[in-house]
Order: sequence, then C-alpha cells, then structure tokens
Amino acid sequence: MLNSAIIMGRLTFDPELRTTNTGLSVTTFTVAVDRGYVKPGEQKKTDFIRCVAWRQQAEFVTKYFRKGSMIAVQGSIQVRNYEDRNGQKREQTEIVVDTVSFCGSKSESGTSGAPMNGAPAADNGAPAYGNGTAADFAQELPGDDDLPF
Repeated sequence: MLNSAIIMGRLTFDPELRTTNTGLSVTTFTVAVDRGYVKPGEQKKTDFIRCVAWRQQAEFVTKYFRKGSMIAVQGSIQVRNYEDRNGQKREQTEIVVDTVSFCGSKSESGTSGAPMNGAPAADNGAPAYGNGTAADFAQELPGDDDLPF
C-alpha cells in the first residue's frame, strides 16, 4: 500500500511551535495550493491543506517559514476523528510531514540571505552572464570521432 503526498504552496499563517504534555514539539500550518487547471471563464481555485509537523521538522518550520512563504511538503495523509467542545463528532484530514523544503527566493523566506549553518556568506566570484547573440555561439564544435560511445 502507498500513502504519500507532495504539495507546494504558500503558508496561510505563521506557524507556531507548541509542546505536548510529553515534551514533543509540534506545529500545524495550512498550505494554499493552486489547482493546475482553470476552466475558461472561471477564476483560479485554491485548496487549503492542513499539515502537522513533529519534533525537529516542527522546529525547522517555525524557525524558517512565515505567512506567505513558499514551501514544499512531503508526507503521508492521515484522517483522524475527534469530538469537538460541543460534543459533535468531527473528522480532520491532514498531511503528517516527513520533509519540508524551501521553494521561494531567499528574500521570500525571511532568512535575510544568511546561510542556515551560521557560516558567513562567501562571495564565490562567479561571473555575471548576459544574453548572447548567435555570433557568440558560432564556433563549431569538434567532430564526434573521439567519443567513446
């Protein structure tokens, strides 16, 4: 059997780290995911998918993600039943997070461009490239006689 979910979207609110009675870190958050297909004449539709992260994943999400951050979530779908404060039986569907990934730019993630390991940012001296013209690529490559395949 297979139970795997992968979504990518934006957080709808700032995740808040909580701790269970047994000391486990947990956070819940909702990811707004746009649907891929829009019928002509209709507006884009968005699904709001609830996610729950535990332990180190919960701490990571609350430290590095904010409302509006682009996030990719991989985990498994869980349906749980509970009774609300009024005694009504409820059902909640959510993704139990295995891994999360950054998807937006550094400026979107709110990390201020600092590396995550605390090391100072290095200027790698990479050259800046512009758009070339056809003349820039006019050099002919050597024949494929020397290729081993």
